Amino acid sequence: MRAYLFVKSLLEPFLTEHGLEWSAAISLEPPKDKRFGDLATNMAFLLSKKAGQSPRDIAQDIQRRLQGTDPRLSKVETAGPGFLNFTLAPSFWQGGIPDILAQGEDFGAVNVGRGRKVQVEFVSANPTGPLHIGHGRGAALGDSLARILRFMGHDVTTEYYLNDTGRQMRLLGASVWARYRELCGLGDVFLEDGYKGDYIRTLAGDLLDRDGRRLLDMTEREALDVCREFAVTAILDGIKNDLTAFRVEHQVWFSESTLIRQGAVERTLAKLAADGLAYELEGALWFASSRLGDDKDRVLRKSDGSLTYLASDIAYHAEKFARGFNLVVDIWGADHHGYVARMKAAAQALGRDPDDLQVILVQLVNLLRGGEQIAMSTRAGAFETLADVCAEVGPDAARFIFLSRKSDSHLDFDLELVKRQSMDNPVYYVQYAHARIHSLLAKAEAEGVVPGVVDRDILAGLDTEEDLDLLKALDQFPNILVSAAQNLSPHHVSHYLLELAGKLHRYYTTHPVLAAGSPELVRSRLALCSSVAQVLRNGLTLLGVTAPKKM
Repeated sequence: MRAYLFVKSLLEPFLTEHGLEWSAAISLEPPKDKRFGDLATNMAFLLSKKAGQSPRDIAQDIQRRLQGTDPRLSKVETAGPGFLNFTLAPSFWQGGIPDILAQGEDFGAVNVGRGRKVQVEFVSANPTGPLHIGHGRGAALGDSLARILRFMGHDVTTEYYLNDTGRQMRLLGASVWARYRELCGLGDVFLEDGYKGDYIRTLAGDLLDRDGRRLLDMTEREALDVCREFAVTAILDGIKNDLTAFRVEHQVWFSESTLIRQGAVERTLAKLAADGLAYELEGALWFASSRLGDDKDRVLRKSDGSLTYLASDIAYHAEKFARGFNLVVDIWGADHHGYVARMKAAAQALGRDPDDLQVILVQLVNLLRGGEQIAMSTRAGAFETLADVCAEVGPDAARFIFLSRKSDSHLDFDLELVKRQSMDNPVYYVQYAHARIHSLLAKAEAEGVVPGVVDRDILAGLDTEEDLDLLKALDQFPNILVSAAQNLSPHHVSHYLLELAGKLHRYYTTHPVLAAGSPELVRSRLALCSSVAQVLRNGLTLLGVTAPKKM
C-alpha cells in the first residue's frame, strides 16, 4: 500500500495537468514478471486522447520528468506501446518495517468503508437439524467477511434469518411426533418424506422425558404443535452452540414468523400492488419481476391463499433496508442461484439500487476421509455435522480450509489431510510460519539479543533478493484487504497468507538470523521476522483462525 500510494502521488500531477483525476480505469499494480519492476501502470493510455499524443510518447515524457527526482525511486521505464514500470529503492521497502511494528494489530486497516452500514446475513439454515459441513463453509465465509469489513471501516451487523414457518417446520413436528408415538409403543410408523436422522429419535426421547405420555391425550394438531416447538427450540439451541464453538457471531436472530404476525408481509404485498408491481391472475398474486430484470413473473400468494417463500423474503428485505443499511449481503447455497435475479428485482421494486443487495453463492463441500468421499444427506440423517468435524480437526483447520478457495468453487475437505502436522496441510503451513518466528524470538531473548530501536540505518542491511521479496509482500497486505472488502472475498486473505508463509519458510532456510554476523544485521532480520509474524497474525485473526506461538 505504501508503494501504491507513493507512485500514485508521483503520477497524479500529470493527470492534473490535463484536467483529469485518478480513476478506476487506471491500473497500478505489480507486474506478473518482477523483471518489469515493482509497479506498472497504463496511465499513459488514459492520457493519450486528452493530450493528443501516442501513449508511448506520453510515457517517455513522464519517465524523463520523474527519473532522478526522488531517492526512493530507483528507476522508471517505458515498456511496449506505453506502459510505465517503476522500480523502488531498497530503502523505500525497508521503511515499511517501522510502520508495521508501530501499528501492530491495526496494520492493514484502510478506512475504505467510512462508516457505511452493511448487513451480512449468513447460515440462516432452517432449524430442522444440526448444522452440517456445508453450513460451516457459509458460516466461516460470513463471519470472516464481517471481520474484514469492520476492519476496513464499515459498520457491520451480522444476522441469522430463521425460517420457522411453513411446510418444513410442519414436517419436522410430524417427524418428532411419529418417533414419540413409536417410543410410547404405538408402532413403527414413520413418514416417507420425514426427517430420519438419529437426532429426531433423540428429540422425541427428550420430549418424552419432559412431558411423559401426556401428548397422547391431546388432539393431533395440539401434539404436532408441541413437537414442532420443542424440536425447533432444541435444534436452534444446538445451532447457536455449534456456531459459538466455531467462533461465529450473529448479532441478530430474525424470525420469519414475526414478519407474518406483525403483518409485514401483507403490507409489502399491498405496496407492490399499489406500485403496479403485483397483480392478480387466476386467483393468485404475482410479482411483475420480469419488468425488473427477472426472466419471468413470480407467484407471491398461491390461489389457495398460502404465501410463497418469495413473499416473505421480499418483506424481510424491505425490513432490512428500513433499518438503514447501505448494503445488504446475503450468503446462500449455490442451489439458490436462480433466486438471485428475482431478489435483485425485489430490491429494485423496494426503491433501491439492485447493487444495494449483493448475493454470495457458496458451493458444496465434498467431505473426504483419506481421499474417500463421505455421503451426506440431512433428510436421510447420513451426514457429518459441523460439530463433529470441528471436534475432529478443530475450528482453525476447518475455517482455514473453508476460506481457502473462492466460495463459488467446489471444495474438497479431507479430514485426514488437515489433521497432519506437515507442510502439506495449508493451515499448519501458515500457523507454523508464525510459531517458527516466535520460537526464533524466544531463542534470541534467551541468548540476550535485544532488538532495540529499529531505525532506517539498521534496516539498510536488508538488501538481498529474499529480504526484498518479504518486504514487498508485507507492503501488499493492506491492498489485499482492500480487495477482499471491495469484492466480498475473504479467500484473497488466505491465498496471501499462504504466499507470505512460503516466503518466510524459504527465507528461514536461506538466511541465518541469530548467526547473521553483525549485531546490526541480526537486529534488522529479527525486525523483519517480527513484521512477518505481525502480518500473519493480523491475517489469521480476520479469518477467525488463531496464531499460535508454539506448535
